[in-house]
Amino acid sequence: MGVVINQSIKNTIITYIGFAIGAVNTLYMYVQFLGDTYYGLVGFILSCANILMPLMAFGVHNTLIKYFNEYKTEKEKSEFLSFVLFLPLLLVIPFSLIAYFGYHQIALLLSKKNDIVYDYVWQIPVIGLSMGYFEIFYAWVKVHLKSVLGNFIKEVFLRILVSVSLFAVYFNWITPDDFVYSLMGIYILSMLIMKFFAFKERFPKFQIKLPSNYKAIIGYSLFIILTGGIANLFLEIDKIMLNGYVKIENIAYYSVAIFIATVIAVPSRAMHQITYPITAKLISENKIKELNELYKKTSITLQVIGGLLFIGILANINQLYLLLPEKYSGGIFVVFTIGLSKYFDLILGNNNAIIFNSKYYRTVLFLGVLLVLITVGLNMIFIPLYGLKGTAFATLLSITLYSLSKLLFVVFKMKLFPFTKATLQSFGVLLLTFLLFYFWDFKFHPILNIGIKSILITLFYLGLSYYLKLSLDINNIFDTLIKRIK
Repeated sequence: MGVVINQSIKNTIITYIGFAIGAVNTLYMYVQFLGDTYYGLVGFILSCANILMPLMAFGVHNTLIKYFNEYKTEKEKSEFLSFVLFLPLLLVIPFSLIAYFGYHQIALLLSKKNDIVYDYVWQIPVIGLSMGYFEIFYAWVKVHLKSVLGNFIKEVFLRILVSVSLFAVYFNWITPDDFVYSLMGIYILSMLIMKFFAFKERFPKFQIKLPSNYKAIIGYSLFIILTGGIANLFLEIDKIMLNGYVKIENIAYYSVAIFIATVIAVPSRAMHQITYPITAKLISENKIKELNELYKKTSITLQVIGGLLFIGILANINQLYLLLPEKYSGGIFVVFTIGLSKYFDLILGNNNAIIFNSKYYRTVLFLGVLLVLITVGLNMIFIPLYGLKGTAFATLLSITLYSLSKLLFVVFKMKLFPFTKATLQSFGVLLLTFLLFYFWDFKFHPILNIGIKSILITLFYLGLSYYLKLSLDINNIFDTLIKRIK
């Protein structure tokens, strides 16, 4: 776990710096500088692009990690890298032709409720393609266990450029319309920079010859397209469906609430960057005992860290929304429900990495498709009835069902179990902290209130977690820090 903890800490710090910048963008600059209409438009475009991303990448970003360690010679690795680099074109080219010739029909369908969407639909596949190839080049360096730089570009650099563009809107250097175009340029630039560093790490020797297992590679990539699309649908389908039922401004309100709740998932995203290739390696070497240990460690570590974030958000949510325009306050229920689903998914540790790198990866596809249909159905029922609250509740139900099904699959099919006695103790610490800190606030300015309350929550929660030794990895980090201070 040494390299995991080392790079996970770096990735967590980088990701939180990015989230801090993103928080300023999301909670203030988008709201005050861009306006609700264009903010909602940006949320819709990015959600659609995120759903397209696995399709545009042809699932290669996961395929590269799964199969890279199976090749032993430099020649085999070069053949493999050349093949996966051009593999996405099998879908990108025909998809581009369909989008070009069918633009009017597609744009008309997506802009049925909100006319402003029509002129920007063409940006969705461009941003999706940029996201897809960014992930491919990022995977290119992750297989060499170097995940920090790509994480910096993705989490920090991109958001800084967005901040610059938002300031440009504020100073009237560009219009909100120009901002939407600049956002597309930012994603293209990030992809090109990631490509530069990926090729610097290992420049491909382009070869026409197919790898010996090319059929398996294509089959797995197709699987990742579907499963990746399903995973992204769970994250983004709510915003897309909101566009069909309510005014686009509501997507802005929903986006703020989703951003706040997503903070809970940051530790998982950071740790995933390095545990994914390690999980793939352990499975390829059939080291089941080590894999089970990694599963348990990632689960409790993420549960402790994610629990602190979850409690911090819930205990301060009312004060946080005092800083926003009153029309955004309807998102408080969304934060509670989506936050709960994120927390449940967090405690499953590296569950996704285990499934996607095992020989059973195809068997979860049917379940994913079924749950997407359930998600769409639930949204169609609850959005017309309850608006933002309806889609949040539908998302909570669908994500919880999906997470639970993946957990049960790994437990019964692969005989791996992530939970220990510490799992129940961590739930107890979480509940106790919530009861102690949720129902009162200082009578200060909201920012000062949030700051003081967060410090008290952190000291109590982490102090009790350390005393109970819930996560040995977290305790080791504290012990090391204490020794350095002494």
